[in-house]
Amino acid sequence: MKSNVKLGVIGCGKMASAILTGVFKNKFLNPENIFLYDVDLNASKLLSEKFGFKIVDSIENIVDISDVILLAVKPFKIDDVMNVIKKNYKNNLILSILAGVKLKKYMSYIDNIKVIRIMPNTPALVNEGMSAVCASDDIDSSDVEFALNFMGNCGKVIKISEEKIDIITALSGSGPAFYFKIIEEFAKCASKLGLNFDEAMLLASQTALGSAKMLIENNFDAETLIKNVTTPGGCTAVGNDVLNSSNISNILYDTLSKTAKKASELG
Repeated sequence: MKSNVKLGVIGCGKMASAILTGVFKNKFLNPENIFLYDVDLNASKLLSEKFGFKIVDSIENIVDISDVILLAVKPFKIDDVMNVIKKNYKNNLILSILAGVKLKKYMSYIDNIKVIRIMPNTPALVNEGMSAVCASDDIDSSDVEFALNFMGNCGKVIKISEEKIDIITALSGSGPAFYFKIIEEFAKCASKLGLNFDEAMLLASQTALGSAKMLIENNFDAETLIKNVTTPGGCTAVGNDVLNSSNISNILYDTLSKTAKKASELG
């Protein structure tokens, strides 16, 4: 337990809640050293009552108390929040999960700011998150290591360069919504063919979960795994032919490219 680190949280929505749940369960920080601020007092109260974190009444006090700040507000709130932080900044490390807001944006407020961008995703809620971390070259390696370990409490994490983060926003940040859609569509189709919808959703969801786990455990060799399931001339082969002859590759490419473009426009 790294009880000497004081963490201030600005914004207590679902993503911050998911991250803090992992931090609490893994005893990464002392709960008494985690401080919460949200304009919606009910949001911070929920986390405080659940985990014993302390509620703070202003951003100014968060900055004053904390060694590290988890910035988890909506991207359009960046000006309001940073204008307060810059007046009170005291070399805090800032971990930002704001989609689209680039490192240079933070540096436009505070020249010597220590900031690391993080792109998490909602499966952190079930401890299966996928996060990407990027920092400017002048950030101390120990701060980057802290960010990696911090996000490792709610799933897997990688270090990347900022030029890749908009693509990652599309793939893993927005990706859960796309996978939910695909799973739901499989279930809807199966229910049209005779299953009840709840059965179909369970079958589709667990199949997706198991398939993803097999990919990870087999070094992402999708081609071999596809061959293992497919008997030449069999039923899987027929389904593969439908997918291969469809426009699915272009549809998925357009989905990611347009989502990434939107992410780049946010900052």
